[in-house]
Amino acid sequence: MKLSSRFVLDNLFLVAAAFLVVVSMAWSAGAAGWTAFGVSTGITVIAAASAALSRRNAIKLGHGLVSLVALWSLIAALAFSGTVLTWLVFADAIAVGVLALADLTAHEATTEKVVHQLVVHDEAGQQRMAA
Repeated sequence: MKLSSRFVLDNLFLVAAAFLVVVSMAWSAGAAGWTAFGVSTGITVIAAASAALSRRNAIKLGHGLVSLVALWSLIAALAFSGTVLTWLVFADAIAVGVLALADLTAHEATTEKVVHQLVVHDEAGQQRMAA
């Protein structure tokens, strides 16, 4: 079984977002800000590259949105400080996670739809749905 790159990247974005949610509340604002800057830079680069290199519009849209939110997150990590930074890191991480989960759900829904639409013909020539 081969995993699609969209599935792997969406899960990576989701794990990174969950990490930032925890970091934003557990670490000081300065440490959380710099961590958010680094993680958001990575997400931005990977998501933008995936969106740019993909031929499918669904991937372009999903990963493009993730890239834009991560880009805002890295800018916010440099522009703000203190309590505002803590809550921005938290909110931006939630937003990246929600978008990654939405894109993952869209991917799985289309995959599941294809699997359920397969039609199998038995030896007698009768049509039946595959499980």
